[in-house]
Amino acid sequence: MIKIIYSYNAENVGVSAAKVMADVIKNKPDAVLGLATGSSPIGMYSELIKMCKNGEISFKDVRSVNLDEYVGLSKDHDQSYSYFMHKNLFDHIDIKEENTNLPCGLCKDPEAECKRYDKVIESMGGIDIQVLGIGNNGHIGFNEPSDYFSLGTGLVQLTDSTIDANSRFFATRDMVPTQALSMGVGQIMASNKVLLIAIGEGKAEILEKALFGKVTPQVPASILQFFKGEVVVCADRAALSVIMKKHPEAVKAN
Repeated sequence: MIKIIYSYNAENVGVSAAKVMADVIKNKPDAVLGLATGSSPIGMYSELIKMCKNGEISFKDVRSVNLDEYVGLSKDHDQSYSYFMHKNLFDHIDIKEENTNLPCGLCKDPEAECKRYDKVIESMGGIDIQVLGIGNNGHIGFNEPSDYFSLGTGLVQLTDSTIDANSRFFATRDMVPTQALSMGVGQIMASNKVLLIAIGEGKAEILEKALFGKVTPQVPASILQFFKGEVVVCADRAALSVIMKKHPEAVKAN
């Protein structure tokens, strides 16, 4: 089931998404959270930090696994996803460092690292809620358009469109890593719940295509139409503009 929650702006999206995450943590204090990076979840992380500091929720027993990491960047590189997570969430809540997990971007053997990460996820008993953004080409995690849906963690060659989109975070486009280690589509689909966050007009067409178009690995996010549990989509009016024109009955106002 796909539940779409409309928010007027990006700030309200963050509030709505944080409520979804907080409910999971309150119901299961030792929940396994599948986390994401990028601009989409930042507002949600900010709200979760406020909730934690106000005593509304605690992360002390929570465990986390991140979707992906760039290949070639150290943990302390300011564009690594490890750095991002500490800056935008981990350093401001009561989560234990040993309970946070990301793929290693500096691993010497990517294949072995992928297998290790698969075992980490498996050892936790699966993911209770997986946070996702959606790329302009429909990617989730770094699972790019392909001829098939990936299963486990894998080494991914980033497409030109993804590199272009991420170049805004680097001094030059040439500095953007061209490979990443990413959780597979199969692992995302095995989670108990999915929280998809989309903000901005640039996501409007691909969001409608993913949620209402043909299910195809050429649009990786489209597989969410077959998700066994609940997919909660928190998006602003700009990101939902196409869906509201074509499928207004599917949108719930927040």
